[in-house]
Amino acid sequence: MPEQKTLIMKFGGTSVGSAEALVSAIQIIRDAKKDWDRVVVVTSAMSGVTNLLLDSAASASHGKVDSLPAAESALREKHFAAADALIKNEKLREQTKAEINALILSLVDLCKAIAVLGEASPRAMDAVASLGERMSVYLLGAVVNDAGIKAKAIVSTEFVVTNAHYQNAHPDFKATTEKTRGLLNPLMDEGIIPITTGFIGATPEGAITTLGRGGSDYSAAIIGAVLPADDVWIWTDVDGVMTTDPRIVPEAVTLPEINYSEIAELAYYGAKVLHPKTIRPVLDAGIGLRICNTFNPSHPGTRLIASIKSNGKVEGKVIKAVTAIRKQRLITIEGRGMLGVPGVAARAFGAVASTGTSVPLITQASSEQSICFAVPSELAPTVLSSLEKAFAVEIEDDDIDRVWATEDVSIITVVGAGMRHTPGVSGRVFSKLGNDGVNVLAIAQGSSEVSISLVVDAVDTENAVKALHELIVAS
Repeated sequence: MPEQKTLIMKFGGTSVGSAEALVSAIQIIRDAKKDWDRVVVVTSAMSGVTNLLLDSAASASHGKVDSLPAAESALREKHFAAADALIKNEKLREQTKAEINALILSLVDLCKAIAVLGEASPRAMDAVASLGERMSVYLLGAVVNDAGIKAKAIVSTEFVVTNAHYQNAHPDFKATTEKTRGLLNPLMDEGIIPITTGFIGATPEGAITTLGRGGSDYSAAIIGAVLPADDVWIWTDVDGVMTTDPRIVPEAVTLPEINYSEIAELAYYGAKVLHPKTIRPVLDAGIGLRICNTFNPSHPGTRLIASIKSNGKVEGKVIKAVTAIRKQRLITIEGRGMLGVPGVAARAFGAVASTGTSVPLITQASSEQSICFAVPSELAPTVLSSLEKAFAVEIEDDDIDRVWATEDVSIITVVGAGMRHTPGVSGRVFSKLGNDGVNVLAIAQGSSEVSISLVVDAVDTENAVKALHELIVAS
């Protein structure tokens, strides 16, 4: 018997976000079934739903439940409109609406309980956050079946086993492998497409957990790795990974292929592509990964590859993409008394960590008289007060002159694995910015040498991205 080919397809929120989008998704699933022996579909919540759920829970934690009826009707309207438009079989349509309605009512119950307690535990937040995917899976399962494609909706809590680290749970791959194969393989053997939820799993005791940001992509990668599949396709609303944000540079184009280290840098520096965590299981299992556009399915999208070509360049491009993270502030700790004093950086970042803030970029003067790092603008005041507390004695003794923050800045990151093998890239980057009148406030280069990050004033963001994108075109 010839080996059966298995494909995992994940649909993002906009790809299942309306009746029109679902029509495209159905066609994509139908086409995949022609070319692949076995297909598994992973769905996100409909676009906007998870935010609505989490906002409802956040309001409830402050004792406010007056917005619940509006949230209830918005959720009904969104899901029921798609069900009414696409499910012709009346019995299936009413059953689907009843399943979704039960989940909406459980949101109300959860929010009321949160309001009584006056706080939302991570476990309660996961129970709330999971509802969007659970509504979506019943809807997608029903519309696919109604379109004449044999499918079965299964909530991934039945086979993705995780630890109890709520809101950012880690899968137990051994237990997940056993359960996933046991549940999904028999269905696929019968020619049925399992349609399951991204983003959520459950502890061995059955408590619902979520896999954190980018969780649905991660779910697809986990299922792909444990079955194992031959390919994982992530369906989104763009033609793959772009050279930069097309809203800034309309000439931005799709990258036909990108390697794992490049996409990890891009994802870290704000490009809405894949969460770096997603990539790991697929890479470890040697499975293909592709990012494609639900609304332009004939476009080949971007293919992820394990490594760059032997000459260090992919398709001749040294620089492949430019990304910008806005609304950051640079915080500087400076003072001659820091010179040669061990542990200043450790204490500084300890103080930052205590506020729960993530630092995307660090740069230190070689004279050790200053340390400078970026934090999200809205967290800058909290971080400053934590640092002033941590270094109160040194500030009092004038060993540290001051701890201060800039106005808003942006981090611009240039990514390309070919930079590692090409001398003079930094020179070209900074010459280009200088010629275009962009002032660089700070610089950091990743030790992987796949990216160079630099900080510019907020007003220079678009100019910097446009200027550096011209280098991609020229390279």
